Amino acid sequence: MFNKLMNQLGPMKEAMDQAKKKLDNITAKGEAEDGQVVVYVNGNRRVTDIRISRALMDSGDKETIEELLQVALNKALASADSINEMEMAGAARGLMPGMF
Repeated sequence: MFNKLMNQLGPMKEAMDQAKKKLDNITAKGEAEDGQVVVYVNGNRRVTDIRISRALMDSGDKETIEELLQVALNKALASADSINEMEMAGAARGLMPGMF
């Protein structure tokens, strides 16, 4: 039984690795204040880009910039979490169709 389980782990790890590679190429976006701050995160929850409007930067309002950055980042991460969960569940479902 142990050998059977160990034989199944190889394909499972490979499927999960492929899913992670795919997630590197999927982008989630989070915005705050009508796009004044935009954060892009890949499906593996890594920040890939942050954009702050010139008008907001010129305002010099540090607290507002920080708050909007936090809002945009949390939105992007929540979206990336959903994408990640769907991809990983799909990879697992392919290996163990009766379990998911």
